[in-house]
Amino acid sequence: MFSYRHAFHAGNHADVLKHLALLAALQHLQHKDTGLWLVDTHAGAGQYRLDHDAAQTSGEAAAGIGALWRHAQGQADTPPPVRAYLEAVAACNPDGALRHYPGSPALLAQRLRPQDRLALFEWHPTDGRLLDRQVRAWSEQWPHARITLRRDDGLRGLRALLPPPTRRALVLIDPSYELKTDYAAVVATVGEALHRFAQGCYLVWYPLIGREQAHALPKRLRALAQHHGRTWLQAELNVGTRPDPQRKAAAARGRVTTGLRASGMLIINPPYTLAERLRTALPWVLNALRQGPGAAWRVDGGEPPRA
Repeated sequence: MFSYRHAFHAGNHADVLKHLALLAALQHLQHKDTGLWLVDTHAGAGQYRLDHDAAQTSGEAAAGIGALWRHAQGQADTPPPVRAYLEAVAACNPDGALRHYPGSPALLAQRLRPQDRLALFEWHPTDGRLLDRQVRAWSEQWPHARITLRRDDGLRGLRALLPPPTRRALVLIDPSYELKTDYAAVVATVGEALHRFAQGCYLVWYPLIGREQAHALPKRLRALAQHHGRTWLQAELNVGTRPDPQRKAAAARGRVTTGLRASGMLIINPPYTLAERLRTALPWVLNALRQGPGAAWRVDGGEPPRA
């Protein structure tokens, strides 16, 4: 159950979609002065080196954040959500070279205000130790930041944090789904979270793969939102399939790329500005990350049932 390490996938196209949506939602929610409770149920190591063996072996970051970073150079038409995301990545690379990639804990920690709190969960023993080291460094860098790390299962641990005292929360749920049972566990967790605190903003990342549970997950989450009378937003990004000669050339160079070509975000109680911001950003992102046939993006929203 601990075989997955995000270091091999950090900065790939799925991270681009996930972190773009996360920052756009957070930016809107922080327009209010009231404190936010931020929760990351699967925090990982916090920050990743793109010049180390894991990232270099997979080559996924080069086709993800690397491609986006290069595409944005000298561009005057970069959409504001993409620009904010790239600025957050640039803050981890002060010398201008793309060597570090901030995971969601780093992106959230960067934007913590004194009135906000960040709760991180990481169960993997190695990533948990690395994240603990990062949290200590962030606490020194930003003394006002209130960050807690729990070396535990985030899906189980979330329930104890809801409802938050401030009655405002943003929760990111993005397991690896290496176990088929993860899909049902996510649905159960979101269902209980909505029962405990229906007003929270819940962001769930999911892979688009040939597995029945993966196809059913966003449908089940939409049904939960509708049952509780909450709005939802679904955003997906498919970078397409790289032509065979390119895949063979990449393999010959030792760049073994992932089979994952598409992923999505299902957001319950999205900020009302998020759909339009993603519809502006994703075509631009896809233009930078497109790998071949089948490339596409979509943003769909739903309203709660009328009484």
